[in-house]
Amino acid sequence: MGDTVVHLHKDTTPAEPSAVTTLTVVPDPAPPAPVPLWVRSGRTVKTALTHERTRTAARAAARHSLYTFNGGRIVARRTWDGRTGSRYERMIRAAEAAGNLEAAEEWEERLQRFRAARHHRRMDLLHSPVEAAKGVAVGTGMSIGVLVALGVVMALNTGHAGDVITPLSATIDFIALLIRIVQVVWGPALTIGPFLALLALWSVGRKQHAAPNWALPANVRSGEGEPITPSIVVKALRDLGVPALARAIKEMGDAGASMLGPITIAGCGVEVDVTLPSGVSTNEVQNKRRKLAENLTRHEHEVFITIPQAARTVRLWIADSGALDEPIGPSPLVTDDTMTADYAKGKAPWGQDLRGDAASLSLYQRHLLITGLSNQGKTVALRSLALWLSLDKSVQFLMGDLKGIGDWAMFDGLATTLIQGPTDEHVIQVTEMVESAVDEMNRRIQAPPGTVFPPLIVLVDEAQVAFMCPAKDEDKRPYGGSKANSRYFMAVRKIHNQGRAVNVLMWQGTQDPTNENLPKLVREGAHTRASLALGTESQARMALGDKAVDGGAAPNLLRPGLDRGTLVVASDGITIPAGQSSITVRTHYIDDDAAEAITDRAKALRDGVTTLHAIERGQEHDPLADIAAVIGDAPRVRTKDVLARLATRNADAYGGWSFIDLKRVLDDAGAEPYKSDGVMVVARDRVARALANRDSEGSASADG
Repeated sequence: MGDTVVHLHKDTTPAEPSAVTTLTVVPDPAPPAPVPLWVRSGRTVKTALTHERTRTAARAAARHSLYTFNGGRIVARRTWDGRTGSRYERMIRAAEAAGNLEAAEEWEERLQRFRAARHHRRMDLLHSPVEAAKGVAVGTGMSIGVLVALGVVMALNTGHAGDVITPLSATIDFIALLIRIVQVVWGPALTIGPFLALLALWSVGRKQHAAPNWALPANVRSGEGEPITPSIVVKALRDLGVPALARAIKEMGDAGASMLGPITIAGCGVEVDVTLPSGVSTNEVQNKRRKLAENLTRHEHEVFITIPQAARTVRLWIADSGALDEPIGPSPLVTDDTMTADYAKGKAPWGQDLRGDAASLSLYQRHLLITGLSNQGKTVALRSLALWLSLDKSVQFLMGDLKGIGDWAMFDGLATTLIQGPTDEHVIQVTEMVESAVDEMNRRIQAPPGTVFPPLIVLVDEAQVAFMCPAKDEDKRPYGGSKANSRYFMAVRKIHNQGRAVNVLMWQGTQDPTNENLPKLVREGAHTRASLALGTESQARMALGDKAVDGGAAPNLLRPGLDRGTLVVASDGITIPAGQSSITVRTHYIDDDAAEAITDRAKALRDGVTTLHAIERGQEHDPLADIAAVIGDAPRVRTKDVLARLATRNADAYGGWSFIDLKRVLDDAGAEPYKSDGVMVVARDRVARALANRDSEGSASADG
């Protein structure tokens, strides 16, 4: 039993002033049971086995042992290849499997030459002993004769007859010395020789990294930036975790070399086509993109898998390590201040593809949709296209920026209408702007056949704000939504349906595509669809369509923030490699200052544009004053441009106007249109003089 402790307590109460002392005996707590020795020993052993130093030592022991063993295998394989025709036979099988009969014939011819040379060497070996014996006999006799002659010369010179055998004696002594040296060295050489041989095999294995990946040093195991070779690609495919693929590669006589096409340099990486064996589908490789990239010692975003036209074939583009994180340089719009644009025949310089080639986009009669997560470069990518097109002075712009922070402010004085702001009132204004474009489209459709119209670009950035707007008009029709009575939705649909034929085009930029903020009919109405980084594959399908995603397009695999400005494009307006349905483009970044400089050049090409910042509706209008307003500071403007600007300014009042209506107002005011360079124009001075005369006559009448 353990010791006890005695505690004395004095208990007192108010009723009993006398104290009562009690004695309490409390036993000591029992001491903890000792840990058995075998438990402590087990913990010590476990700690020792799991310690990092133990693991490092175990990896080092395994690594160096396998270096030696596999080095021996490599040397044996090289020796076998050098002594036999197995290397040539492997190349013949690979060439036949690839269908390259010319290469197969060339390797077969080399094999025949190798076999003939080997047969010649073997026949020489049959006669070599006799020839060697004859050579030794003749050589020995000649050597003795030379030594005796040299001894005779020495004897004649010294006068001693014994010098005749001096050279022969010296030679015999030298040979005896060599024999003694060999006898001394031979024993240690037999002992050290095997160790030297093992060291040589270890060196071969070390140079080839002939050990499992887990046993290699960290700096070798990472393989960062390792060049892409056929063996690396085949090994990466073999270790992909597709049993049928691994089994087929193992059974191939050429170890899988026949699967690969040529590895070609493609921009900041390489490209190779892989023909998959029977029983392996392309989507099995596509679905393992991350593992394939890691097997190739690359990050996931540095490997792109597309499906070319050939059956059972995947095309791999593998970037140089870290190359995609480097900037691509400034836009030609910034570096070349003499650049102009051609809407019908030109292409906008947008950026570079993954191969480093310039990526240019044709905008001719193509509706456009760009989408992506917030702050990924959507506005800059969309704006760069508008900046290029602004350098074609025939192009007119109607712009709505529903973000409203000044990203499009440089188009003030260039766009006919520019509405900026995120509120419901701004959505209402933008909706009426798009509806005025519909009226202009209908006017153009009703024009005589063969009439050529200037391009009218209706651009709405942050279009999801319009689709999700809850406001309704006085007839209870919603501005947002995707129903048949939704005003913005229906206006966009009408332009998608008929605008292309008369050069009225709809461009939209939107965030996070969903069925609520980007209805299916609207996104499918765009001829050019581009997407920056997205969150899910379902969003990628909404942005680009099923065909592009099934063909390898994967904007959902781009890195938000890191791949800012990189987008996947599905369009017939950009050069896409044969067999692919999309292309990845790294767009040029044009900042606000550079954009200002470009729009200044664009404004200098025009006669002057008065930009409206709101749509006038339900107000009294003065046709002559409105004509003067849309002419602006230009000395003269073509009549058809005046009609288009009037329709944009007030669709209700001027949407149905024809040249006859315009001419009637101008003739009554004494500001008749006239021909200049073969086209009818309206002169600013005539309209201003007519307004001044009318105002003065009105004042005189009032005074009278």
